[in-house]
Amino acid sequence: MDQIRVCTHAGPGSEPVIKTVPWPKVGRKAALIKVGACGVCGTDLHILKGHWPKPLPWPFTLGHELGGIIVECGDEFTEDFMSKPLKVGSKVMIPPLMPCGRCYYCIHYPQTANKCLTPVYYGRYLGFDKAPHMWGGWAEYVYVDLDMLPGTKIYKLPDDMSLRLGALSEPLTSCIRAFNRASRAGGFSWSDTVVIQGSGPIGILAVAAAKEMGAGRVICVGAPEEPRLKLAREFGAEATVNIEEIKSPQERIARVREIVGHFGADLVMDCSGHPTAGPEGIEMLRDGGTYVEMGQFTDAGSIETSWHRICTKDLNVLGSWGFTGNDLPLGVDMLYRTRDKYPWLKMQTIYPFTEEGVAQAVRDAMAMKTVKSTIVPWPELVD
Repeated sequence: MDQIRVCTHAGPGSEPVIKTVPWPKVGRKAALIKVGACGVCGTDLHILKGHWPKPLPWPFTLGHELGGIIVECGDEFTEDFMSKPLKVGSKVMIPPLMPCGRCYYCIHYPQTANKCLTPVYYGRYLGFDKAPHMWGGWAEYVYVDLDMLPGTKIYKLPDDMSLRLGALSEPLTSCIRAFNRASRAGGFSWSDTVVIQGSGPIGILAVAAAKEMGAGRVICVGAPEEPRLKLAREFGAEATVNIEEIKSPQERIARVREIVGHFGADLVMDCSGHPTAGPEGIEMLRDGGTYVEMGQFTDAGSIETSWHRICTKDLNVLGSWGFTGNDLPLGVDMLYRTRDKYPWLKMQTIYPFTEEGVAQAVRDAMAMKTVKSTIVPWPELVD
């Protein structure tokens, strides 16, 4: 085989175009990774809708939630970010963020290197024109090179872990990190009652993360019933509130308080990405509770609110942006440990790696017909 297929988009609203590129010469600290599965993230959808607030190097290859297997590597590509040995045949995942390691945040606050001032991202900030042209997960292969991009992080997956499961480790880690942010701020404790706003992939992963991290009760607010709210209950939500049936914020607040008790929830986390979630969510909290915003990855606009409510209710309000390098093993470990406990693979709807397959995966995700559209270039690697 001397040609590799990668998918590109020319700009917001464009259709996918699959191009072929030559098999690369793999460097001494580099590897070629065969993609087993790659999810369609909400960020990918925002980019294709034209909502991304920063310049992007069109055309480029989208996709950053991937699990794959090393098929070729250089002599000095020997271990992952956590010092686990790597070789040809190792299963791995690659998070999108590559911090520079030299800016103010990387040097002075490595625990918030997710706020690197000059980040590089797989599936976002590397244009197709940059050789060897394999910089996103909607492709047959991805190229990693620690000489070229030293901020790259690679994580070994367990040998018997499904690559489909591995593809969920990146979004799940974002949820785990958000709960850890709340815990460190004194706003999330064992047996707390948690409300998740949003029933998309992040919302459902957050339901499972809340349960595994000690929540006593979890309620999910979102839509539609099929397939999303039904699946949220399968992941451990004791109750769901359907925003298509209970249409006013006041009624939804009342319904949540009826479920959790009159005083409100201990923690509310927004995974919806809709700006109206914040003012509504803080009214679902008890006084002294904690609100975590992790869904606003693009600027969806402002909304009128009163900060007096934050003060008078004595609330903790936290933002959580992605994760850092040391967070990722928590997501991998949770998925592997609970692989038979939660219906992880039911989240994923599989699409072939064709122009029509990629286009349909995106359309169905935008229409909320799926929970996690997942592109599979190599069907034999799907499990």
